[in-house]
Amino acid sequence: MMNLFHKLSQQCSKATTEMYSTSFSSAIKLLHPSLRTPVFNIYGFVRFADEIVDTFHQNNKKVLLEEFKADTYIAIERKISLNPILHSFQLTVNQYGISHNLIAAFFKSMEMDLSKATYDCNGYKEYIYGSAEVVGLMCLHVFCEGDKKMYEKLKPSAQLLGSAFQKVNFLRDVKADYEELSRTYFPDVDFKNFTPVMKQQIEEEIGRDFSGAYAGIVRLPIKARFGVYVAYKYYLSLFKKIKKTTPANILEQRISIPKYGKVLIVAKAGVRKQFNIL
Repeated sequence: MMNLFHKLSQQCSKATTEMYSTSFSSAIKLLHPSLRTPVFNIYGFVRFADEIVDTFHQNNKKVLLEEFKADTYIAIERKISLNPILHSFQLTVNQYGISHNLIAAFFKSMEMDLSKATYDCNGYKEYIYGSAEVVGLMCLHVFCEGDKKMYEKLKPSAQLLGSAFQKVNFLRDVKADYEELSRTYFPDVDFKNFTPVMKQQIEEEIGRDFSGAYAGIVRLPIKARFGVYVAYKYYLSLFKKIKKTTPANILEQRISIPKYGKVLIVAKAGVRKQFNIL
């Protein structure tokens, strides 16, 4: 019967991913079947923590996050939790040997969201590392399936990919972050006076991240490569659309890719896969 509880918990993480992010869930489904469940488990965990700091405004978010953090470590140590999201996450952490340092860095960034409104360069780098890069590294543990040499070799590119994704999210979500949550992640940027020069500097930084990330994607194990490549192409398409958007419009709308655009991205990626040119 324990296997039934494992399965139920992991279905909760999958459902969480599908409900909160159709794009990520679609990309995960393009991974090899053996990799999908553990990545869903990671995303479900990350999503719950993110919801605490971004959404539950009528509650004591600090207490909720502290409890969630404590319950996470208890679940990992005991190898069981009655919270299905944490149970599924601990299964993946323990199976793939995900470093507790990555989990600690993730929670540090979530805690920063509770108090910080603006960031200097060091805080910006620390936040991106904990909120995005470590998530990529958790997934890389799964993709490498215990191959530590491969993990160390691909680690820098995985961090750059997570960084690129997060910075694109920052630009895409400026309206919500700045107006609703009073957050400004980019150092020395005043969104009341967001100039083309400021926007270009940020875009150049993101472009470098994407370039470095691609070098690692093509070296990923074949079971992971296609799904990660599709996620990369999706965010790259978002980035290109953002680059065409004026600074003023960045503040007025949330940039997105329509469904037909997402279908086209997968189709083109499929052709490249077929001809072994990813």
